[in-house]
Amino acid sequence: MKNDSVKKVVATGIGAALFFVLARFVAIPSGIPNTNITFQYAIQAVFAVLYGPVVGCLSGFIGHVLTDMSWGGVWWSWAFATAVYGLVVGLFANKINVKDGYFAKKEIITFVLANLLANALAWLVIAPVGDIVIYKEPVDLVFTQGLVAGAGDFLFAVVLGGLLLFGYSKTVAKTGSLDKE
Repeated sequence: MKNDSVKKVVATGIGAALFFVLARFVAIPSGIPNTNITFQYAIQAVFAVLYGPVVGCLSGFIGHVLTDMSWGGVWWSWAFATAVYGLVVGLFANKINVKDGYFAKKEIITFVLANLLANALAWLVIAPVGDIVIYKEPVDLVFTQGLVAGAGDFLFAVVLGGLLLFGYSKTVAKTGSLDKE
């Protein structure tokens, strides 16, 4: 299993780097203060499905912290919410058989539900409550930010992440597809 550990460490590093680049340089302003719609959660979701909850959690957390540091300061409530997002999606990895070459109806529904749960928990609970408790932010602002960010991140994660997982599934030989001659 040492090889699997090395793969997960490498995947965490690559996932964090991709998260950082996408968050830092490919963001769509939402019109809500300090809230962008971004693509990095699609990548985080893909890494969580392919490598599990620890990679999903750490790649997002590290990428988020690096992004925030590049802007001048870490917003810890949102960094922890990002970690939880990756952890929750990753917990569904075993139910999404993409590594076996499948990303059909069952896997797509599971991926959508995992993202719905992860986004709701991260952006409607953890981030806004953390903002209120840690930073004494206004309640209406932080829940609006969470709702807008969560909706946008959910859509990008499900559509773009789903397309990436579908494409990946087509590169993998399905279990039992090889016959002995």
